[in-house]
Formats: sequence, C-alpha cells, structure tokens
Amino acid sequence: MSKVQTDNSYFFCKTKLRESFIKDIPDLKVLDCFHGTGRIWKQINNNRQNKISIIGIEKKKYKDEVYLKGDNIKFLTNMDLSIYQAIDLDAYGIPFDQLEILFAKKYQGIVFITFIQSLFGQLPKGMLKVLDFTDKMIIIIPSLFNIDGFEKFKSYLWKRGIKQISFINPQSKKYYIAISMELE
Repeated sequence: MSKVQTDNSYFFCKTKLRESFIKDIPDLKVLDCFHGTGRIWKQINNNRQNKISIIGIEKKKYKDEVYLKGDNIKFLTNMDLSIYQAIDLDAYGIPFDQLEILFAKKYQGIVFITFIQSLFGQLPKGMLKVLDFTDKMIIIIPSLFNIDGFEKFKSYLWKRGIKQISFINPQSKKYYIAISMELE
C-alpha cells in the first residue's frame, strides 16, 4: 500500500510542539504560511483560554475559509512581520526561500518549520551555498550533497544565527521544528 501525502499527517506531534512553545503568550498572533484548511491552529485555538489571532496564507482555494490567497513568498516579502509572535512554515519539503525572507527581514519570534526530505530529494541549492558549497561542487557530485539533509539544515540554521532548535522526528527524513529567532 502506498502512502498518501496528507495535509496533517502526525497531527498530534505538530499541535503539541506548537502548544509547548506558545503556552505563555497571552495575545498570540500567528501567520500560517501553508494554511490549508487551518486545522492545526484551529485545534490549538480550541484548547486555549486565550484565543489566537490567525492569518493564513494558501495558494489553493478552500470553501468556508478566510485567508490570504496566493504565494506566501510574495506576502512574506511585502508584509510587516513584526506584528506576529509566531510564523508557521508547515511545508511539504524544505521552506528555505521563506526562511531566507525571515532572516533578511530580521524577524523576531517563534518559527515552526516542517522539514521533509524525500528519499532522493535534493536540498535547496541556496541552502547548500550558505554552507559554502560551490555551484561546481554541487553539479559534479549532486547526490553527495543530499546526504544527511537534516544535519545540513541544522548547520544552515546555525550559520544564520539560530543556536538552539527543538524538534520531533516521527518518521525518517520528516522533522517538525521550532526555533526562536532573535536579534544578536
């Protein structure tokens, strides 16, 4: 039987990680960049005494949902992110471009990241370049640079100033991560 990609696989892990990081923030504003139907944050909101203000961004059209429809990269580039205490990047794959925008804008707050590297999945070339791998190196032996993807991702975060991450690894090559971005 083949596995089907679902919007909220390992739902419990995702909600618990988020709840543990936001529990002490009373007036929480969240920007959910891969919103889908918003199931994760709706569940968290139902469990909280202090309600969360959630703004979702989603490319797909969902009935009965209120969200910003479009490309999250365009929205992230043009929005004032300082009003959000948390940004959620629950992507299929590696949300490298979105993270680069947050780093460039010097965002301060909690970021939730889903990191998924498929069996032969390539890591983002831009991320490898941050780790000082050259185009020539990547082109000559591309498979070499796809090994230990999560270790490379942690090194990328370290080079961008993130010294501590929390994560859950429910399945090989799938990680649910929380980081706190602060100015040094």
